[in-house]
Amino acid sequence: MPANHQRYSEWDSARFLKWAAGIGDSTKEVVQKLFDSYRVEEQAYKGCLSLLKLADKYSPERLENACRIALIRIPNPRYKNIRLILESGQDKKGDGTLQSYSSSSNKYACVRGASYYGGGSHEE
Repeated sequence: MPANHQRYSEWDSARFLKWAAGIGDSTKEVVQKLFDSYRVEEQAYKGCLSLLKLADKYSPERLENACRIALIRIPNPRYKNIRLILESGQDKKGDGTLQSYSSSSNKYACVRGASYYGGGSHEE
């Protein structure tokens, strides 16, 4: 193997899942979904590593909240989905937002809202 590939040789899914479990259950579930989405386990390593390193940039708590939100909104969340949630601060909005999404009968998130389509109220 080339030298840049050899550093990944001691890694496996158990190591990533243990690392993710240290952050939280939602993060572990996202990592598991990443592994499940690839036929070859090694193909998921880069995405898992990038995802778990977000805890260094933001915080483990914020990463866990972002993963929880992503699991509610997206069937198979990826690194980019989680990163965008963290960058936009959607993970900081509190539990009220999470409850409204989880109790909603619609499984798709409302992306733009009423103001985008010409205002909130059409009553005159």
